[in-house]
Amino acid sequence: MRLIFRGLIGLVSLALLILAMGAYGVYYLGSRSLPDYSASFTVPGISDPVEIVRDHSNVPHIFGDKDEDVYFGLGFAHAQDRLWQMTMMRRAVQGRLSELFGTATVKTDEMFRRYDLYGAAVRSFEVQDAETKAALTAYARGVNAWIDQVNQGALGRGAPEFFLFSNAISAWSPADSMAIGKLIAFQLSGAVEAEVLRARTSLVLPEARLVDILPDTPGGGIAALPDYAQLVPGVVPTRYPPRFAHRPLAPGTGPEFAGASNAWAAAPDRSAARGTLLANDPHLGFTAPSIWYLARLELASGGVIGASVPGTPVILLGRSEKLAWGLTASYLDDADVHIEQLNPDNPEEYLTPDGYKSFETRRVIINVKDAQPVTITLRNTENGPVMPGTHHDLAAITPRGHVASINWTALSDQDTTTTAAIRLMQAQSVAQARANLPLWVAPAINLTLIDQESIALQLVGHMPRRYANHQSRGRMPSQGWVTQNRWQGMLPFSANPNFVAPEGGLVGNTNNKIVDRPFPLHVSHEWGDTQRIQRWRRLMQARQVHTRESFIEAQLDSVSPTARALLPLVARDLWFTGQAAPDGSTERRRQQALELLANWNGEMNEHLPEPLIYAAWMRHLQDRLIRDDLGPLAEAFTHVNPLFIERVFRDTDGASAWCDVIQSTITETCTDVARIALDEALIWIAENHGGTLESLRWGDAHVARHDHPVLGDIPVIKWLVNIRQSTSGGDNTLNRGKTAGAGDAPFANVHGAGYRGVYDFADPDSSVFVTSTGQSGHPFSRHYDDLGELWRRGEYIPMSLDPDLARAGAVGITQLSPGG
Repeated sequence: MRLIFRGLIGLVSLALLILAMGAYGVYYLGSRSLPDYSASFTVPGISDPVEIVRDHSNVPHIFGDKDEDVYFGLGFAHAQDRLWQMTMMRRAVQGRLSELFGTATVKTDEMFRRYDLYGAAVRSFEVQDAETKAALTAYARGVNAWIDQVNQGALGRGAPEFFLFSNAISAWSPADSMAIGKLIAFQLSGAVEAEVLRARTSLVLPEARLVDILPDTPGGGIAALPDYAQLVPGVVPTRYPPRFAHRPLAPGTGPEFAGASNAWAAAPDRSAARGTLLANDPHLGFTAPSIWYLARLELASGGVIGASVPGTPVILLGRSEKLAWGLTASYLDDADVHIEQLNPDNPEEYLTPDGYKSFETRRVIINVKDAQPVTITLRNTENGPVMPGTHHDLAAITPRGHVASINWTALSDQDTTTTAAIRLMQAQSVAQARANLPLWVAPAINLTLIDQESIALQLVGHMPRRYANHQSRGRMPSQGWVTQNRWQGMLPFSANPNFVAPEGGLVGNTNNKIVDRPFPLHVSHEWGDTQRIQRWRRLMQARQVHTRESFIEAQLDSVSPTARALLPLVARDLWFTGQAAPDGSTERRRQQALELLANWNGEMNEHLPEPLIYAAWMRHLQDRLIRDDLGPLAEAFTHVNPLFIERVFRDTDGASAWCDVIQSTITETCTDVARIALDEALIWIAENHGGTLESLRWGDAHVARHDHPVLGDIPVIKWLVNIRQSTSGGDNTLNRGKTAGAGDAPFANVHGAGYRGVYDFADPDSSVFVTSTGQSGHPFSRHYDDLGELWRRGEYIPMSLDPDLARAGAVGITQLSPGG
């Protein structure tokens, strides 16, 4: 017995030793790719020395005698910290993920090959101005200089992830940077999915009820449209849910996550210190690391500091000494779906206004790891690339004998957006910045600008020119062979809405409707916000003058105007039942929930129980209202639409009809449905969160999920690479944390402000910024998630152009010398 016991001890000890050695080996190999920020390198591709000073938060401040050398330094710094992220974004837009990940990503690769965004980027390089070409080329040389250092010095292949995927790292090219810009445009566009969803829903609902579930944004009427069956005859209505399911490494997951953001500015007469102010927080899907990377460039035109996207040589959000700029998603109607009729005698031809014409075709091969290559035929029409029914759920709205094509401004191969962005960094005033914005093609955004004296908001990006008699007005797919449905080029830049030096001294955008113009100058039918703008207006008008602190307070505000508006409507006949209920009964638990909500101010604070009760109630309520009418198609409506709930409970145009369950013989009232939905929500809460209602925490359900796009689902490793944070806010708060809307954790925070910046031109170096994770993409680095905790608490780091401050707390200074 003693021998057996000793043997077991020996086996356990040996296992622990092997495990420890394995863990040490993993750490050793992984840590080899941690860059030494205090090293010196002799590199080809620069004409003079470059200095990269990394301040206490690992923000690189890059100094050089020439702009090209500074861009080289940014490429070098990006590659040091985010090489894996950069190469994955490049592979995604190239349609080459399957070379690493096998069959799981074939559909994603196929989609990007069909759009040919990378090809458009390659062709667009030729139309940039000479300075932009030089910047892109110098940046690429900087990236490649670090790749060379990794290869020559055996620096752990550049990132731990590369140990799991043995493919060689291709050299970076100028077109790669422009392609990543196209990828961002894809992330911000939801027009195609919105058209398809409206078309599908119109096939199963009458017009009066379609306006309820997909309401027009208040602020101006839109003439009634024919339903989709009239526009495109022959479509068979289907109720299966749209396939918005996440595909590995696919950058989009449906129209609800097409991008959002906040930005607002104050003129000097609305500022306590008499200097202009700007706050900006763009919203994208959370990842680990964040898509944003903080950096400072010392250019010939002056210092520029803010947020860049690794892989690109541009400070996309930030400020210089004289100008600051912020971006918000514009929701411009920049894409259309066209239904193309095939020639019944020759399926290789499609109908045009001039008769049948052959598709432009070419065959491409997708190489797939551990599987046979996949060959696909790309087809293009005069309206754009043909997409099979497996993408964007197009099969549900494409009749037999037809295919669907996509027309989208980002497909342009004359895209000068990078030139516009480079010039924006160099501009010295709002007027100078606006003068170069006609070059901006895609993505379409609202650009908020301030200089030391003035403020402005300008929509930038090409606006398609449509005929006024377009059959669907761009709201639903239309017949591609009908001339009136086709684009007629682009509108002049003068048609883009702008607000320069507004009389009230304040300008802002929360993805809300910014203009009310008739089609075809409408800008958009779909807008990203009808709720946050209400809270923003109230906070801005509550003060005669603003400060950096009041802008920060607004940026972090977590009061839900939606909760304040909906609860009195939905619960008006439930607040007081007049009857006592025994403890433990359904009635008593309902009363407790209503008592909590009655005394709640609508603040979606992570430590409170009321936000979870409210969110679960509204989610179950909307599902109750639409499930019997839409069936499985109800799965497409993953998030509560406040305008829909309000229309139903105000009985706008008979919208209370949604409350009656079609399949039942009795007529249910809206009060009945509200009570049943609350009981169902409380059961769901008990099953998933347990405990008493008073002990619930919104933050336990609203956890920010910054997941590693590749390693985030692998057991054990996911605990190392994923970042989790309890957060306040919600779908409709200024401090926006968009919930997942589906799955086991429907209230998880998956899409929000990965970057926050507040710029104060009364004292520019008192400006602040922060990102949601950290500067490094290396899980073993202390800078992998160090900014994330500050972000979670609503804190910031200094945004200073003072080189002495950067050097004072530097974590390292990298010296690059020409040679090699």
